[in-house]
Amino acid sequence: MVKFGNHLIEGNGKSDHLGTGRRKASVARVRVRPGSGQISINARELDDYFKTTQLRNTVLAPIILTGKEGALDVLIQVEGGGTTGQADACKLGIARAIKRFDPEAEAALREHQLLTRDAREVERKKYGLRKARKGTQFSKR
Repeated sequence: MVKFGNHLIEGNGKSDHLGTGRRKASVARVRVRPGSGQISINARELDDYFKTTQLRNTVLAPIILTGKEGALDVLIQVEGGGTTGQADACKLGIARAIKRFDPEAEAALREHQLLTRDAREVERKKYGLRKARKGTQFSKR
């Protein structure tokens, strides 16, 4: 048994390959191991955690691209941000873990920009303005 986040998982962790993904305020710690194709996010199934098909496809993109659908078990611990940020963080973490698991898959992952971190963050609000850039309406009189 190996402790992963707040959960105990089966195995000794020797054949596990790790990857970290970040997007907006989300951080995903990913553990990939040879297995039967199960995906667990915060000790829940993929379909339970991400309700929409679009978010599920985002998470599965690196696995489908490399053709490892039934060959890998993926354990993900994700926190922070919203659903879109978490899905993109999981995608990057899975891609990085697969790169460690199978170095030959790096070229395909890089070609589809799955190993590139999306660095866009929310711009901070400035004083005197309503939002980051929106000010009050100008009145001539």
